[in-house]
Amino acid sequence: MLSDIMPVDEPRDHGDAMTSRLEQLCLDKGLKMTEQRRVIARVLSESADHPDVEQVYRRATAIDSHISIATVYRTVRLFEEASIIARHDFGDGRSRYEEMPSAHHDHLIDLHSGRVIEFRNEDIESAADRRR
Repeated sequence: MLSDIMPVDEPRDHGDAMTSRLEQLCLDKGLKMTEQRRVIARVLSESADHPDVEQVYRRATAIDSHISIATVYRTVRLFEEASIIARHDFGDGRSRYEEMPSAHHDHLIDLHSGRVIEFRNEDIESAADRRR
């Protein structure tokens, strides 16, 4: 069964240097894009992992030291409410975020490193479809 697990390899370089994929989704949904929101959108769009708010904050402040943790929390909530990002609870007490996936996938968590592995398995999808 594990041999049937297919990693989801989604590239995280979503656009040109000027506008990330998340920034464009925000604009398409009519969200006002301040420079701080743009930085946070870029950080999330370029993340290959599933960062929590603290990780987003650290990455964002490396780009713009004027971004507050409160701004990151508000922006992440705004993006989530607009269905631009997805929130996950992997049982470690932290909400983690990823760009809203274009197709359903599941996650495996390496309990030693905390690494999140995205995958898709047709047997799991079929079983889920039968339960719906």
